[in-house]
Amino acid sequence: MSNPTKAIEFQGVSKSFGDNPVLKNISIDFLQGDVVVICGPSGSGKSTLLRTITRLETIDAGRILIEGREPGHAAKDVNAMRQRVGFVFQQFNLFPHLTAIDNICLAPRRLLKLSEAEARDRAMALLTRVGLASKANALPGQLSGGQQQRVAIARTLAMQPPIILFDEPTSALDPEMVGEVLAVMRQLAGEGMTMLCVTHEMGFAREVADRIVFMSDGEIIEDAAPEPFFTATQSARARAFLSEVRHA
Repeated sequence: MSNPTKAIEFQGVSKSFGDNPVLKNISIDFLQGDVVVICGPSGSGKSTLLRTITRLETIDAGRILIEGREPGHAAKDVNAMRQRVGFVFQQFNLFPHLTAIDNICLAPRRLLKLSEAEARDRAMALLTRVGLASKANALPGQLSGGQQQRVAIARTLAMQPPIILFDEPTSALDPEMVGEVLAVMRQLAGEGMTMLCVTHEMGFAREVADRIVFMSDGEIIEDAAPEPFFTATQSARARAFLSEVRHA
């Protein structure tokens, strides 16, 4: 049986903001096809970990390899890497003056050089997939938060990246809209997408994740399958976090 392919490798990665270390000598591999939920208290370094992968944050030490290679620092290398690693943000970051379908078409036309017809066909297929075909011509301001986030996921998928990072994709949503976004994420997980998800949605984590990575104070405290993490976690910090989440 062949060894699973590493999608992302952290090798001794450290990052500080001023005098505040937010990532402390992180070494971890994320495998192709894995759904990994990264959780932990606020300020533990979770979002920074994701942002360093796509160079939204620089690192102070260590290396980050994507699909076995360390991307160069030239703009063309960073842009090429970002086409391979999609990012879904907490705030949806849609262009407010563009319709849902035009938000999705923009990057495939500019970066992948698709024709307008090809881009629109791809965008409509993705809007259908996330349950929003009827909203193709709506502006973001005419959509609910949950609908905007689903458009944002469709926009990321339009570039056909093999890896998608989700940074608290439901935390800006009203509670009744969370389920519709998690449903799309469940679907992607079921299709074998490599996903790294920073989230506090522990029900989703338990049901969908292959691994749970728990962070605290810039360190990885636990890296476990869901069942042992939720039923027999080794760390007092993780137990305290789970207790807080359950009673929130």
